Amino acid sequence: MIDHAHDLASVREATERLLNAAAHLDNAAAAEPSRLPGWSRGHVLAHISRNADALVNVLRGLPMYVSGDARDADIARDAPRPLQAHLADLRESAARFDAQGAVPADWERTVELRNGVTDRAARVPFRRLVEVELHHVDLAVGYELEDLPEEFTGRETDFLARRFSGLATVPPTRIVTDAGEWTTGGDTGAPVTVTGTPADVVGWLAGRRDGTALRTTGGPLPALPPL
Repeated sequence: MIDHAHDLASVREATERLLNAAAHLDNAAAAEPSRLPGWSRGHVLAHISRNADALVNVLRGLPMYVSGDARDADIARDAPRPLQAHLADLRESAARFDAQGAVPADWERTVELRNGVTDRAARVPFRRLVEVELHHVDLAVGYELEDLPEEFTGRETDFLARRFSGLATVPPTRIVTDAGEWTTGGDTGAPVTVTGTPADVVGWLAGRRDGTALRTTGGPLPALPPL
């Protein structure tokens, strides 16, 4: 059961954690590489801010971004800014998203995201939570996958397992952690069981870890498509 109000509160908490961590950076550190190939910490911070505004658009029934090129250009434009400009933008864009989330609305309606992807409006706050939590890890400021809230890790594992479910390029896969079990992948091929810690599993599913810490039986670790 999706509780958008609960998820909006979780977004506020996650945003505060990110802001507190980012406030310990300086301009030079903001310009240093993040864990995302080709992106500085400034790129990550800019993306988090622009994503908040993009999801406001989604909740308003507008296109998420004008175009993919415009999205990339906005991030490239904002990435080199001084740290204080990033922090202000993070706060202000987060406030805009929170305010839009407080507007009375039909949360069961269907909304459109990027590339024709659709979802229930009620899931948009969780999608925002994913952006804030995982990109906090990407900043490489001491916040690791192991630090993610247990509830979030379980829900993100479930979300990503569902995303890869039915893909013919992924063998039928059983995922096991001490927090639960999930199935994903296609219907053909030798079934594979993947076992590991919640952090290592969600890191593998989200493309943040290569999966070498995971244990597999029945075959090699499945190769997952990029998110």
